[in-house]
Amino acid sequence: VNCRIFPGHDPVDIMAELAGVIDNPAISISRARTDKPLALSPPLDPAIIGPMEQLSEQYFPGVPVIPAMSTGATDGLYLSAVGIPTYGVPGPWGDPDGNGAHGLNERIEVRSVMVGRDYLFDLVKALAE
Repeated sequence: VNCRIFPGHDPVDIMAELAGVIDNPAISISRARTDKPLALSPPLDPAIIGPMEQLSEQYFPGVPVIPAMSTGATDGLYLSAVGIPTYGVPGPWGDPDGNGAHGLNERIEVRSVMVGRDYLFDLVKALAE
């Protein structure tokens, strides 16, 4: 079983929960990668989140900024483990019917790319000030 463990949860607790659910002493549970750091939630620092919210309202009116765990792999896991908070910020919006990400029919509207580019550009400028 591959468990994607949310930040703040201890793998030992997850393993104990799985063992209790399985309830079979003949089945052992172990961590495959003990060398990999645990995910940490970055602080919701207003100096970071504020510009995201302001620009989100400008570019995507009515769409709130909601912290979420990324479904993709990043270096953030390793950066946060050494004290560097890491924030993922999506730019381009996909097709509401699904954009076929990483599939045979991967696509995105040109307008989405341009708006996403402008949003990320303005966000970097705001954070650099």
